[in-house]
Amino acid sequence: MVPEPVSTLTPQVNNTASRGARPWLVYAIFTTIAWGVWGALIEIPEKAGFPATLGYAVWAFTMVPCAAFALWRRNWKWERDRRSLLLGAILGLTGAAGQLVLFEALRLGPAYLVFPVVSLYPALTIAMSCVWLKESASRRHWVGIILALPAIALLSTSPAGDSVSQSALWVLLAAGVFIGWGVQAFFIKLSNNVMSAESVFLYITLGGLLLVPVAVGMTDFERPIYWGLGGPYLAVPVHLLNSLGTLALVYALRHGKAIIVVPMTALAPVITVLLSLALYHRVPLAAQTAGIVLAMGAVYLLCESEGCVEQKDERAQAR
Repeated sequence: MVPEPVSTLTPQVNNTASRGARPWLVYAIFTTIAWGVWGALIEIPEKAGFPATLGYAVWAFTMVPCAAFALWRRNWKWERDRRSLLLGAILGLTGAAGQLVLFEALRLGPAYLVFPVVSLYPALTIAMSCVWLKESASRRHWVGIILALPAIALLSTSPAGDSVSQSALWVLLAAGVFIGWGVQAFFIKLSNNVMSAESVFLYITLGGLLLVPVAVGMTDFERPIYWGLGGPYLAVPVHLLNSLGTLALVYALRHGKAIIVVPMTALAPVITVLLSLALYHRVPLAAQTAGIVLAMGAVYLLCESEGCVEQKDERAQAR
């Protein structure tokens, strides 16, 4: 999924918890760990012989119980007027398309390189917000965007004959995810004015389910498919981590401040990179290492600055 810059899922009413009770902290920590571990493990079922396209279908269906739980907490109420339906369609399809392309990118490139590129999508959301919503970008915004450009170039570096990232196509696919999720996050910002976070999550879920037939149709059933424990059975808990992490994020931002929650969850790609390198015993090139560092710094600056901007906007409205 998943998922926006994280701050864009913030409901219009974003109250902090009372003193002594910090549910947002529990939610934020869970999201960070869940997304980080998911990113590192997502490759395992596909490498075992379970097609990435079927892995997408598994992910889409793991979103269903999470969406049902969110709606149950809201007494099964969600926005369904024409405007909400239109925004919901955009939210669902851009996010789902990005997720589908992500699986193919991970088939061609390692997670420790793909996820740093994908995680830079807040830069696109910020640029779109500046152009169409006339929002002003802070100095940290621009520093983050500037860092993102060389980061992508360095991450795409690979030695001749490298069997792990042998095709430059993964860079283009990762860029496609970057665009899809960046556009989705922009429309999540717009959707906050007309629908609840639970409704946003519901429409993202529906978009994912809508593309399941496409993913199944892309599957080559003439090739052997692994149906063992390391395939679909492992894919379910792995992708459930993604879905639960996204749902936890909704509630982290409901109870806590984006300026605190966002930088914390921005650390998820760091967990992914470290776990991926440990699991696959890979040592990145010096250029790739520099790209990873630049990408993580860019993600942190982009997310933190957006949280600061939102907090300033809320204070201005309060006045």
